[in-house]
Amino acid sequence: MREAKLIIAILILTSLSSAVSIAAPSTSTPEGVGPLFGGQSFDANVSSVTTANLSELPPIAEVYTATWCSNCVDVEHALENIENDTHLQQYHMHRAINEAQDPLGSIELDQRFHDRYGIYSPPMVVMNGSLMKVGSVTDYDSLESEYTEMAQSMNSFGLGTPMDGTSFFSWNSTSETTGVASWALELKEHSLDPNTTHTLSAYAWVVEHSANFEEGTNGLGDYPDVVRGIIELGEIAIDSDPIIGSGSSEITLPAAYDGNDLSVHLIYQFNAPVEEPLDEEECLIPEGCEEEESVPAASLLASLCVVGAAALSRRD
Repeated sequence: MREAKLIIAILILTSLSSAVSIAAPSTSTPEGVGPLFGGQSFDANVSSVTTANLSELPPIAEVYTATWCSNCVDVEHALENIENDTHLQQYHMHRAINEAQDPLGSIELDQRFHDRYGIYSPPMVVMNGSLMKVGSVTDYDSLESEYTEMAQSMNSFGLGTPMDGTSFFSWNSTSETTGVASWALELKEHSLDPNTTHTLSAYAWVVEHSANFEEGTNGLGDYPDVVRGIIELGEIAIDSDPIIGSGSSEITLPAAYDGNDLSVHLIYQFNAPVEEPLDEEECLIPEGCEEEESVPAASLLASLCVVGAAALSRRD
């Protein structure tokens, strides 16, 4: 009896540790998730204007992280090490849903990240909304090598063709908490299917340069490039080449966690059409559409429990 219990415990621990340590290669983001690009920015307390060629925009890395996540430290250090060489621009999204140990995220931003990429557990890195890597284990010589390859593959920002056009961005700070964001985009050609991608939206991503949280159990203390809010500025209907649009919006900035180091960033995002929810009779899940998300390795654990029960039964 005792030997059987020991065998079951060893098998369960082995299965869980194996699931955590496997190196997951980078993959394309889920079908229907539109790529994003941009990165022009200004300090929130400074009024300024800039125009950039689209081909000169930096790779955009969305980094899903948390102040308790020790593996996230390896990811963030690796990205920091390649930031200058790749001209990478980082945006850190902190987990907030059912979260008691990290005050740097928000429910809205966490929900957006999950809705787009289907991930609830950090770490994870997404390049230009098109290529994503889950976890901190790599088959490459180093995480730096893998992230560098991901960043370099984004020279067309996931659009399948070199970017040709310009982006204009201006920020007029009107108070400590408000300002007017103006933008204009001309994208001369793209490779997206107009039948599956209907709009392109402009957003202001408000970023805190560094937030201090000494209680974070992963030991970083200072957490960089924390996204505090995402505000829609306007939308362009995609019906032909080139894509041309502009807009201007007065926005209220979200509060910084600490300090006075907010900046405003212009990000463009392609949006796939929203599908209508399935009716009950159209449910495609054999067990039923109301079933909750599966737990990692649950099927394996269930199988082990069956084997264990059989072993106990034979011992009895």
